[in-house]
Amino acid sequence: MPETSSLLDFCRATVGDIRAELERMPTREERELVLGQGRGGDETTQIDAAAEQAAVRRLEALDLPGFTLVSEELGEKVFGVGGPMRVVLDPIDGSINAKRGIPFFSVSIAVADGDRMGDVFFGYVYDFGSGEEWTARRGEGAWLNGEPLGAERPKDEIELLAFEATETTKIAEYAPNVVGLAKRLRIMGSLALSLCHLAAGRLDAVCSLKPARSVDIAAGQLLVREVGLAVEFVDGISFLDSELDLESRSRIAAAGTEELCRALSDRLKN
Repeated sequence: MPETSSLLDFCRATVGDIRAELERMPTREERELVLGQGRGGDETTQIDAAAEQAAVRRLEALDLPGFTLVSEELGEKVFGVGGPMRVVLDPIDGSINAKRGIPFFSVSIAVADGDRMGDVFFGYVYDFGSGEEWTARRGEGAWLNGEPLGAERPKDEIELLAFEATETTKIAEYAPNVVGLAKRLRIMGSLALSLCHLAAGRLDAVCSLKPARSVDIAAGQLLVREVGLAVEFVDGISFLDSELDLESRSRIAAAGTEELCRALSDRLKN
């Protein structure tokens, strides 16, 4: 498996390239231009495609024998001789924020030595608004800008709950379900970043109100689990055994403890 240092170099170079694309397309009109439909099912806009292409160019330059890329727009692409390793990429998580100029969106990159969520051994999320860099290595921990996470924990009750992947109809449907469990809601617009904020103890719980895909969560979930927090799928799929592809989807719940996570998940099922 590649060394952490080489993966960090790749991720940071990718960040620089995506930032250059953002600067090249500073206006909403440029970023929102629809080019077609991505393999993930959503519209592909000009900024989505440019960010993904920037990451793919960096991947092509990596000195790796082979791997499979799973990406938001491109779908799955085999590099070299293939093999068990997978790179799971969301070039812009929080793309509506990115298109509208709201500084809360990220690139999310996970690397796995198999095709299941539990096989992810490296996670990287970069916040283009704050400049914060979030990393995790399986069995070794999670870090924010190189400093270990885990000292600051979520609260023992859910004071702040982040709703993600939201539309007004979904908020209206599910917000009443968490009354009495969560005191306040935050709706910020990037599931990957919200999971990172949970890992840092800035949030007490996170949930997605529509089914999430591996590209949305593969990196962020590793940070959550590496600091000992709980995450599960709401819709009956085994979390760690879920496939790293664009087909497997489920709503997600995450919190500081297994009990709070299960309570949140149960509220979303009702």
